[in-house]
Amino acid sequence: MAAVSACFFTVTSTKTQSILFCRKPSSFILKYSRVHSFHCSKNLYTRRRSSAHLVRSSLDVGVGVRAESDKLPSDVRKRAMDAVDALGRRVTVGDLASKAGLQLTEAQKALQALATDTNGFLEVSDEGDVLYVFPKDYRSNLMAKSFRMKIEPLLEKAKLAGEYLVRVSFGTTLIASIVIVYTTIIAILSSRSEEDNRGRRGRSYDNGFTFYFSPTDLFWYWDPYYYRRRRVHKESGGMNFIESVFSFVFGDGDPNQEIEEERWKLVGQYISSNGGVVAAEELAPFLDVDIPNKTDDESYVLPVLLRFDGQPEVDEEGYILYRFPSLQRTAAPQRSGRKEYVGKRWTDWVGQVERFLQEKKWQFSKTSSSERALVIGLGGLNFFGVIILGTMLKNMTVSPSNFISFVSEIFPLLQIYAGSFFTIPLIRWFLVRKRNGEIERRNRAREQYARALERPDLSLQRKLLSARDMAQRAFIGQDRIVYSTDKDLYEQDYDAQKWKQKFREIEKSE
Repeated sequence: MAAVSACFFTVTSTKTQSILFCRKPSSFILKYSRVHSFHCSKNLYTRRRSSAHLVRSSLDVGVGVRAESDKLPSDVRKRAMDAVDALGRRVTVGDLASKAGLQLTEAQKALQALATDTNGFLEVSDEGDVLYVFPKDYRSNLMAKSFRMKIEPLLEKAKLAGEYLVRVSFGTTLIASIVIVYTTIIAILSSRSEEDNRGRRGRSYDNGFTFYFSPTDLFWYWDPYYYRRRRVHKESGGMNFIESVFSFVFGDGDPNQEIEEERWKLVGQYISSNGGVVAAEELAPFLDVDIPNKTDDESYVLPVLLRFDGQPEVDEEGYILYRFPSLQRTAAPQRSGRKEYVGKRWTDWVGQVERFLQEKKWQFSKTSSSERALVIGLGGLNFFGVIILGTMLKNMTVSPSNFISFVSEIFPLLQIYAGSFFTIPLIRWFLVRKRNGEIERRNRAREQYARALERPDLSLQRKLLSARDMAQRAFIGQDRIVYSTDKDLYEQDYDAQKWKQKFREIEKSE
C-alpha cells in the first residue's frame, strides 16, 4: 500500500522551495523544485520506530470522498496518464510536462491527484528531486475510485449519438422538404382542377389525400454502426448521402482541433531531448512566427518560457540562450550524447521530433464530386420548388385544405432551410479560403526556420554549439533515491553520520 510517512522535512535550498508531508491521510503539500538538502528529526525517527502502525498515512481516498483526479480537466488527466504509461510509470514533473505538453503547474497537480487516487508513492533523490511512481494497476485503481471516469464513456456515447442525430435530422430535412414542397404543389394544382370541374359544390382535396408523419419515422435512419462505417468510408474516400448533405453545408470540422496539444508536445520533447538548453531559432519551427527576418526580436519565446518555467541566459560569446531547469531532471534513461552538430543535418540531429509544426488546411467538404453534385442537385430542386410554392400560395383562389394550411404555416421555415442550404456553404467557402491562406503563410514561415537550422550560417552554428555545451540532463536512477514514501521511515535505517557526510559532499559540489 502506498503511504506517506508522517514525518516533517525541513528543506534548505538556494531557491525558495519546500517539501512537506503531512500526517493527515490523503494530503500532502508539494512545492515543485529542486531541493538541495533536507534534514529529518532524529527524535521523531526514534518515536516512529516504536510505533510502526502510526508511520504510514495512506494516500487512499476515503469512502464517499470525491477522487482528486475528478477535479482535473478530462484532457489534462488523459494526457497525463498516457504520458505516465509512455514513461514507464516513474516520472518527474518535468518528464510529464515535456511528454504531455502540459504546463508545469498542470503536470504537478495531475501527478499529485493521480498518486493520491491510485496508491502511487513518491521518491526523493539525494539532490532533492521528487519522483512519482505508479503501480502497474494504477488505471484500474483510479477507475474504481473515480465516478467521473465511470460516466465519461456513457457521456461520450451520448455525445456521439447526439451528433449523429443532428446529421440525420439535417439530411432527412432535405428529403422531407422536397416531399412536402412538391406534394403541396401537386395538391394545389389538383384543387384548382377540381374547383374548375365541380364549381362551388366541389369537394375539398383533403377527402382524397391524407398526410401523415410521425417523429418515430426518423429512427428508420438510425444506424448503430454509423461510426464504424464512417471510418471505413474515410479510408475508402467516400461517405453516405446523409453525411454528404451535412458535410456540404457545414463542413467536416476543424482539422487542427488538437494543434495546440501537438505543438506543446513537440516543444517540450525537443527541449528535454536537447538537455534543457535551446536557442530561440530552434523553437521557431514549432511556434507561430512571422517570416524570418534580420531583426533580433525573440519575444515569440515568452509563451514557452512561461509554460515550462524557462529563463534566458547569456553565454560567453554574448548569445542569448534559454535554459529550462525542470526539463533537465529526468527519471527516463538518457539517450546518447547530442552535443556534436557540425557535419550533421538538422533533420537527422533532432531524432524522433518533427522538423516543424505543420497545420492542415481546411477542406470545404470531404465529399466526392459525384456526391457533391447529387447534394447540390437536390438542394437546387428544393430551392426551385420553394420559389414556385411561394408564388402559388400567394395566388391561391380556392379554399385551402388542412394539409395546405399546415404547409402555409411552416412555409417560412421551408424558405429559411432552402436559403441557408446554399448561403451557409457560400460564406464557408470564403472563410475557408481566408483560413487556408493564413495557414499556408504560417507553415511557410516555420519551414523556412527549419531550413535555416538544416544549413545554419556561422553565427547560428556557433550559437547552437554553445547551447549543446550548456546542456545538462541528469538521470535519476534507483541508486540515487534516499527516501521513499513506499516504505516506513524506520525501514529506511540510514546512519546519521552517512547522512551528514552525503550532505557535506552535496554542499561542496555546489
